[in-house]
Amino acid sequence: MQLDRSQKLRLLEFVCSFAWTDLKVQQQERDLIMRAVGRMGLGNDDVKKVEAWLKFPPPADEVDPTTIPPSHRQAFFDALVAIARADGRMVPAERDQLELFRELLEA
Repeated sequence: MQLDRSQKLRLLEFVCSFAWTDLKVQQQERDLIMRAVGRMGLGNDDVKKVEAWLKFPPPADEVDPTTIPPSHRQAFFDALVAIARADGRMVPAERDQLELFRELLEA
């Protein structure tokens, strides 16, 4: 699936927000996200946005999963699973958030 620039940023915003689920972005999560940023070929301003989201979580009201187009939801879910597994452990809050997102996929 091809994502345009705004969709890539939306995905990264969700992924960064999810990385904050356990209240700290682990280095493995940060590395995974920044590798994805590199593969997406985003410009410097967009990279700075992502770096800011890794320092402070995006505002919760900007990360509403119901705004994700149905055709993109599986890709978003897969990205969230990758982040949850990046540091080698999945805390209960991450499992809960994944379950909520899975329910959205089935709706």
